[in-house]
Amino acid sequence: MDAATATALTTIEGAAAIELAMEQDDPDSLAAATALRRAFRPELAAAALTQAALWRAARPKLGELLDLLPGGLLLSPDGLQQASRVDVSGHHADRFTAAGTLRVFDLGCGIGADAIAFLLAGISVVAVERDPATAILARHNLDLARRVADAEDLTAEVIIADVTEGAVRPGPEDGVFLDPARRNAGRRVWNPDDFSPPWDFAAELLRRPGATGIKLGPGLPHDRIDDSVEAEWLSSGGEAVELGLWSGPGAAPGRWSALIMPETRIVSEPVQLPVSGPLRYVYEPIGAVIRSRAIGTVGAMLDASLLDPQVAYLTSDELIETPTAAAFEVIKELPYSEKVLRAWVRDNGIGTLEIKQRGISLDPALLRLRLKPRGPSSATLLITRTPSGARALHVRRV
Repeated sequence: MDAATATALTTIEGAAAIELAMEQDDPDSLAAATALRRAFRPELAAAALTQAALWRAARPKLGELLDLLPGGLLLSPDGLQQASRVDVSGHHADRFTAAGTLRVFDLGCGIGADAIAFLLAGISVVAVERDPATAILARHNLDLARRVADAEDLTAEVIIADVTEGAVRPGPEDGVFLDPARRNAGRRVWNPDDFSPPWDFAAELLRRPGATGIKLGPGLPHDRIDDSVEAEWLSSGGEAVELGLWSGPGAAPGRWSALIMPETRIVSEPVQLPVSGPLRYVYEPIGAVIRSRAIGTVGAMLDASLLDPQVAYLTSDELIETPTAAAFEVIKELPYSEKVLRAWVRDNGIGTLEIKQRGISLDPALLRLRLKPRGPSSATLLITRTPSGARALHVRRV
């Protein structure tokens, strides 16, 4: 999207085009394109239909925000991809509020999802975006949010700038939030040095005196995390969605934790768990717990043992409901042998077979093919190391 198209979407004509696009059964269809082009010039018609398609795609992530700013929030494909979920952006705002921050510089704000959360929490915003078209969308979205917040003393400024060039200088009492771009030409970037802005810039921000938050993917290598910052892995909707690094007021230096939204925090502690063979139940910790190295904390909460010191499976004779792990009841323990497993699959008429594995080098999809599942039954296998060697556990979710 270019700046001219983005500007057109913010006009009364643009709003009318988007409204008509939203009425279409399928924004990607030829019928929808024909209907829009009858009423609007081709460029605006296409942009409006893209907005309608993005709105539908955004519902799981931004649903509450779409309802709060009805018919007004403007999106872009890359902006939607990187935008924080509503509950997560609200958590970011809560952290700045708890730190006593009155103004946040949102560096690389994208379409403004986090900046909107800051405004709605009563925090003024300076949003910085390098791409002119995206900045136009962000300015429109922040103007909407400021009106909804109904706070005349709040300011919402959008600046078009490259944050690495020093054009924006937050004060020592200002908060800073950075969500580095982790995509290039539509492809995911995994090396932190290739983020935009790069890792060195983000790491330097964490040394400033004011409250600072860096949003990153949950798979960031642990050796990039300095002992002077707080590391917080967020879980929302059952998946690890981000790693937040925090420094300055309100942060807990050196603390690693998993936060299961909205408020279940599991702090990593140096807990030495016993190791045992499979007991009645096996627990599979969620991703945020594993990434934050809080398995020992969770194991102590569940009075559980490890199946192997290096494998993220816990086992116990007691079933305890917990948001920190999925629980499975062990039905049968089998040797990890393709011949034995193939016979077991055949004899039990298993046609639908889920294979989960940890600590064993295997491709579950290829193993499933080799086991030749056929029949009306379904089953789940956990294949893992144990004190007795590799085992396949027939389990059921509880």
